Amino acid sequence: MSEKIGNLTVETSLYEFINREALEGSGLTAEQFWADFERLIGDFSGRNEKLLKKREDIQNKIDQWNREHQNNYSQEAYETFLTEIGYLEKEVDDFEVTTENVDPEITAQPGPQLVVPVKNARYALNAANARWGSLYDALYGSDIISEENGAEQGTSYNPVRGEKVVAYAKRWLDEAIPLTEGSHQDAKQYNIENGNLHVDLGGTSVTLQDNNQFLGTRGENPEAILFQNHGLHFEIQIDAEHPIGKTDRAHVKDVFVESAITTIIDCEDSVAAVDAEDKVEVYRNWLGLMNGTLTKTFEKDNGTITRKLHSDRTYSSPFGETFTLPGRSLMFNRNVGHLMTSDAILDENGQPVPEGILDAVVTSLAAKQDVLRNGEFQNSAKGSIYIVKPKMHGSEEVAFTNDLFDRVEDMLGLKRHTIKVGVMDEERRTSLNLKNCIHEARERIIFINTGFLDRTGDEIHTSMELGPMIRKNEMKASEWLQAYEDANVSVGVNSGFRGKAQIGKGMWAMPNLMKDMMEKKDGQLKAGANTAWVPSPTAATLHALHYHDVDVFRVQQGITKGDYQNKMLNIPVDAARNWSKEDIQQELDNNAQGILGYVVRWIDQGVGSSSVPDINNVDLMEDRATLRISSQHMANWLHHGICSEEQVLETLKRMAKVVDEQNAGDSNYTPMAPNYEDSVAFQAGCDLVFKGREQPNGYTEPILHRRRQEAKAKKVARR
Repeated sequence: MSEKIGNLTVETSLYEFINREALEGSGLTAEQFWADFERLIGDFSGRNEKLLKKREDIQNKIDQWNREHQNNYSQEAYETFLTEIGYLEKEVDDFEVTTENVDPEITAQPGPQLVVPVKNARYALNAANARWGSLYDALYGSDIISEENGAEQGTSYNPVRGEKVVAYAKRWLDEAIPLTEGSHQDAKQYNIENGNLHVDLGGTSVTLQDNNQFLGTRGENPEAILFQNHGLHFEIQIDAEHPIGKTDRAHVKDVFVESAITTIIDCEDSVAAVDAEDKVEVYRNWLGLMNGTLTKTFEKDNGTITRKLHSDRTYSSPFGETFTLPGRSLMFNRNVGHLMTSDAILDENGQPVPEGILDAVVTSLAAKQDVLRNGEFQNSAKGSIYIVKPKMHGSEEVAFTNDLFDRVEDMLGLKRHTIKVGVMDEERRTSLNLKNCIHEARERIIFINTGFLDRTGDEIHTSMELGPMIRKNEMKASEWLQAYEDANVSVGVNSGFRGKAQIGKGMWAMPNLMKDMMEKKDGQLKAGANTAWVPSPTAATLHALHYHDVDVFRVQQGITKGDYQNKMLNIPVDAARNWSKEDIQQELDNNAQGILGYVVRWIDQGVGSSSVPDINNVDLMEDRATLRISSQHMANWLHHGICSEEQVLETLKRMAKVVDEQNAGDSNYTPMAPNYEDSVAFQAGCDLVFKGREQPNGYTEPILHRRRQEAKAKKVARR
């Protein structure tokens, strides 16, 4: 069903959601909203289409040049060519960003960042509430604590393991808030005297080396003592009656850590939203997060639980003044990119409107509830709306987004630059021109980040015609990738991001391997990133410890300008093709299993992101970015004759059986084998490889959306 509004045709579900829910309390009338929306669509859809046409034209020129220069490639000639076609832009003069009204979670608190699909209300609430987390629980449930010598996790509390957890946490306290002498492990009591913290070590009373780290207390006696280090907060929680507290010398029951400082509530890569029904679900959850009404009831441990947003946390300063800290993560919304359209609204010519324009208007309208303080909770204390914009190519597309946000602000009655923008640095044309991209959004930008997977997918597709790419795992050690990661930080810092905006790094993709994460992920901070993505609230609590260890703002002080262009243009083609048959098949198996393991849930169940076992049964967080690189890599090898169509199809069929076996315990799962022709999910996986070269910039969305719509239609037909 649809409604005719002016010259627009709007799906009834979306029309009613906006009129009855999103516009309520916004100060806008439905008549004015739809009239303004129609004008906005008319003014910006054509520009959007021209930008996509420019992408296509540039890619066609690069493909032609690469075909002609396969055997006589010169990087100098390549750079000249890219400049001539406008792919490489003339760099703007030095400048500093001037964004105002930015929350301290962005400007002053380096820390972990969660990314969560907004379509899953339970996950979204868990992420928003992951601002604080139990260090004891995170350690107890992870592989950081060894299960040796009787310290197994088991099904009930294991005191041997618990002792290891407490010892780990108190060693960490010694580093984060060191005492003038001794260790927190020997503490018998924590006392507050004359505004100072005193720690009784059993006959000896000591203080913190820096008493400014002690900020206050909560509750009687007190029940929690609050500290700060490198801008992050944490509590020592005390309870003599608690099962853990009663066994501790100082009755410490837990260390509660400020964890996910910011969260990206995602409408894009981790979400399967292919029609108006899906988009309304996405928008309704986002609205509920902004006005504080979102709840989710579910069964767990033989009981019913209702999840809702956490309240703020209240404390008393050392001198008796009351203050609060946020109880929830500062939420950004990641809109979709410029590529896809949505038939939730048809324009005056009956054409689906650009989905990115739809997202910009509706997510901003929902977030206006927070700007107006219409809800129980407050997201942005500064009255700002944070939108992350992915998959833009070059500064012209960033300028388009900036103009679009100007227009949305005017349409919704918001002050100029209320809408802040995060620019995802994940396409090669953007990373090579990042300074220019930032310049176009310099009055509203609050975030840039690197994304290895999408960036690698674009790297492969852009240079598809030049030759076969190195193996996928080898990409992580390639020269272009390290230059890209370094350039992102260098350009951000030297554009004035320090103390004003986030410089982010990518996801730790193995949610069960926390020990490895703790050993490696601090490298992103040491490179100058003041946020990095984590896959779960538990990972956020553990990764937060890295920000206590590394003073990121001090690291950023030492980062200088660099010239990274030549290294970023070092294309990862393996001209030698010196792979054995076993090497080739192993690479195909790995890619095919990853593709099908993700796609089968996307197509059949509408799950846009999940923990998917890889070919070695190691759980990996998968989304469309991981799919893009795997499918483009297979398409590249197929195109250059490293493998045949027959070999690829055989591999896909064999891996479909592996994926079926891995999902045998899922009652909602539909096997792909042996009826491959009838499996929409399997056919989608084949399309992604066999039609990979022709996909715009190697994106997976066109195929996924079409096949998901097909699967939904089949399900309706069977009812």
